[in-house]
Amino acid sequence: MSGTSDNEATGSSRRERPAPPLPEPLAPLVDAHTHLDACGARDADDVRAILDRAASVGVEAVVTIADDLESARWVVAAAEWDERVYAAVALHPTRANALDDGARAEIERLAAHPRAVAIGETGMDMFWPGRLEGCADPAEQRDAFAWHIDLAKRTGKPLMIHNRDADAEVLDVLRAEGAPDAVIFHCFSSGPEMARVCVDAGWLLSLSGTVSFKNAAALRDAARLIPPGQLLVETDAPFLTPHPYRGAPNESYCLPYTVRALADVLDRPATELARETSDTAAGAYGLRR
Repeated sequence: MSGTSDNEATGSSRRERPAPPLPEPLAPLVDAHTHLDACGARDADDVRAILDRAASVGVEAVVTIADDLESARWVVAAAEWDERVYAAVALHPTRANALDDGARAEIERLAAHPRAVAIGETGMDMFWPGRLEGCADPAEQRDAFAWHIDLAKRTGKPLMIHNRDADAEVLDVLRAEGAPDAVIFHCFSSGPEMARVCVDAGWLLSLSGTVSFKNAAALRDAARLIPPGQLLVETDAPFLTPHPYRGAPNESYCLPYTVRALADVLDRPATELARETSDTAAGAYGLRR
């Protein structure tokens, strides 16, 4: 789930708008964060179809992300169905109040799977409490985030962070608990100040279609601060479809649109950026290539 608000991209409006056309191929690419189940995939055939569309434009692998327990089971199964799919497991911050002893045991079991390559998405979300019925409160989120941090350390797998309107809160927990060796800020959507903190700490920042949004000037300034080796790219599909298709359904095949928009921001060749971010993703997640 996105760390950035995109009110145009509610579930109903996404379904009503036509899917973007296939972009010009750009290879190699790795979609560092997507939600195949939320994109409508239910079985191995659905997953294969999504990955085939992605492969046709240069996306060679995806990491599909869990945000509740049912999704955690599903993403690990999906990673077994198709060798181009890898999984990340956790409870989303807004669902942190479901992290009881049984959920912890199952997340730990799933995290041990060889195709589970990250612990996430976890973190802090200060946007939804008070707006979303049943949303975990900040204290519940903090406790769950700390537990996921410990799990990332014990498994040796990257910690994938969801941060929505919670820069200070996320940094406070990371400092209190001690960050694991590998930290990924999915859908990084903060400004230059937060980017500097993350870069100085050696953390990875993953950029999505939001970098192409007209109202994202601060994010583009932040993107210019991310050095080679600390930058990833993602779709967060089905959310955050890049401009000019914002509000349409997103899918991994749309990643080249985001990378070309980012290349324009950074004044770098898109092909160079594609290879660099793919190499970074492969190293961070331990992907077989």
